Amino acid sequence: MADPILVAKKGETELHLLPQMANRHGLIAGATGTGKTVSLQVLAEGLSRAGVSVFMADVKGDLAGVSQPGGEGNKKVKERVELLKLKNFAFEGYPVTFWDIFGVQGHPVRATVSEMGPLILSRLFDLNETQSGVLSLVFKIADDNKLALLDLKDLQAMLQYVGNNAQQFQTQYGNITGATIGAIQRSLLTVQEQGADMFFGEPILKLDDMMRTDAKGRGMLNILASDKLMMAPKTYTAFLLWLLAELFEQLPEVGDQDKPKLVFFFDEAHLLFTDVPRALLEKVEQLVRLIRSKGVGVFFVTQNPMDVPMTVLGQLGNRVQHALRAFTPLDQKAVKSAAQTFRTNPKLDVAEAITQLGVGEALVSMLDAKGMPSIVERAFMLPPRSQIGPIPLETRQQIMRSSPLAGQYESLMDRESAYEVLHARAGVAPAAGAADGKTLGKPSKPEPSTIAKIWKAVDSPTGRTVMRGVFGLLTKRR
Repeated sequence: MADPILVAKKGETELHLLPQMANRHGLIAGATGTGKTVSLQVLAEGLSRAGVSVFMADVKGDLAGVSQPGGEGNKKVKERVELLKLKNFAFEGYPVTFWDIFGVQGHPVRATVSEMGPLILSRLFDLNETQSGVLSLVFKIADDNKLALLDLKDLQAMLQYVGNNAQQFQTQYGNITGATIGAIQRSLLTVQEQGADMFFGEPILKLDDMMRTDAKGRGMLNILASDKLMMAPKTYTAFLLWLLAELFEQLPEVGDQDKPKLVFFFDEAHLLFTDVPRALLEKVEQLVRLIRSKGVGVFFVTQNPMDVPMTVLGQLGNRVQHALRAFTPLDQKAVKSAAQTFRTNPKLDVAEAITQLGVGEALVSMLDAKGMPSIVERAFMLPPRSQIGPIPLETRQQIMRSSPLAGQYESLMDRESAYEVLHARAGVAPAAGAADGKTLGKPSKPEPSTIAKIWKAVDSPTGRTVMRGVFGLLTKRR
């Protein structure tokens, strides 16, 4: 069994995350600047040493430092080591794989439109209930007709095909209006302009490539570059939700193990639950409830625990709560609610402590060996052994080049799918440049009709002279 992971200390009292309980999920919460990112880094390091792979989104661009040993010159880290009297503390870097939807700061990561599914896409496209229902019908029609939906030009072609043939589908699939199809198409184009089209296509991400260990048996830390991705928050949450769904669908049932296969940190979690449709919220609840049996733990990282719905919050047994601010009545209510989520400590006023915590200090409650939350303690989080903050671009690129995955995901594939099949049926060749997946493609310009050719001939100096002569002959006959 893997050794407990020391995460915080209060005097001589040590607070541990038990690897066998890491798949029971967790929460890291606190106001901006209180130490959430460093706490995430400390947990990720401990899990890696235990041989557990980790996935985390680098929202601010400062998690890449985990790949490098921390520096002796970091005064704050040195002070924390001395304060906590840490023995055998040694700086070290950890095995890292960088990922990036845009393929700049990491290996490209892609999924197909079919894998994403209509429910998550409806969230990405910001569709209403009626539009979501029609999008589901479009997926059903594509599936029934064996039309593969790989990228956004496939979906665009499918929407156009269904819109043009709505009447023939009405009996079997229900009413599909041109206005609804048009609304979905406009949403698709908006998302495409935000760069989401770079995420859809092949080769798709292989989950096994994320769950690896290095020569020392340390788990791989998978870091998704998310600083640019955060400019399109719905794309960010759609990707992370898709990844969770893929883990749930592809991994076999394993039950409780000595340690998880993967621990997934969902940073800026409040974005997932903002204005979320009920159907999608139910999917999230189901994923969180059942994915632990697949050997996957999920930690939500957010500013306020109240950002997470109670149905999900109740399943997060491992808690690290940093300081919250209570400047307004609403803030004060949030503090009281957060305090009530912990197992009571008779020696600690949790509500008061939440507002008094210093940077790097937290209220910590982890699950014990029986799966029960421990009594909450006010403690100092351990300092990370790796570097805090970003790394130079040259260092990142060197890590990417030396990765065993280098070259496996960089080249975009574009096999025959709905776009090519539907254009072939219409007798129209795909537009040049469509194969690269960056344009939707437009049908080639049709030849002028026969009537148009006649009119063009008539509407000319010679044509007009001939027509005047014909008109004169007809007048004389009368």
